[in-house]
Amino acid sequence: MSLPKLEEPSLLTDQVFKAIRTAIMNGEMPAGYRLRIRDLAAQVGTSVMPVREAIRRLEEAGLAERVPHKGAVVKGLGLTELAHLYDVRRLMEVEAARLGAQSIEPADVDRMQQEYDQMRAAIDAEQAIAVLDHDEALLTILYQASGNPVLVSTIQALWERCRSYKIVGARATLTADDKTPLWSFQAQLLEAARNNEPGLAARVNNESLLNATARIRDQLAVETAAGKGVPLRGSSSTGLTPIAADGRPLSAE
Repeated sequence: MSLPKLEEPSLLTDQVFKAIRTAIMNGEMPAGYRLRIRDLAAQVGTSVMPVREAIRRLEEAGLAERVPHKGAVVKGLGLTELAHLYDVRRLMEVEAARLGAQSIEPADVDRMQQEYDQMRAAIDAEQAIAVLDHDEALLTILYQASGNPVLVSTIQALWERCRSYKIVGARATLTADDKTPLWSFQAQLLEAARNNEPGLAARVNNESLLNATARIRDQLAVETAAGKGVPLRGSSSTGLTPIAADGRPLSAE
């Protein structure tokens, strides 16, 4: 794993923040990955101060946390947090789907179709990050049709906090015999949007998020039983041994 070098004079905290956040979103820095300040500063070619500030911002965004004897790490995973995050997602995204399907225009449905087609191609290629990116792009188009930008931006912030969980679910399902959970709900959402059926869109989104929660929960249990996680978490512990998104021990660099 490597981060892009930053060139003078653009050694700003927001650039360091963006570089680390991108690595987290891409799964290059999985849950539990230690954010060693000097190592990160060397990778991006800056002093330690912008890195310290970037890590503080990552903590505020819910993407990193402090762990005793480890320092800052990418936020670990836990069953309770999983339930809390996805319960809130359902509250907002079911309504966003309902409002979006009610008002979406045909041209935007066509854009959703393009993202869906690219998502299916990524599924066939077993590219988990691309699957998630195109899925989120498809949903963003639908949600933006609600006409409520605050709702959309709040959902997108939740997606960032959920990213490590989403990577766990996507990677596990891509290796399973049945990959339909990765595309079947989106196909139904497309149909609901195309026919402007808000009730169907809301119902499908609710089922999709419940299904995702169950798949991720089951995979975390499987990986924990296989001994692929180690105790992490202090005050943010949820009682489940955290699991690295790629199955590596959390102490791995």
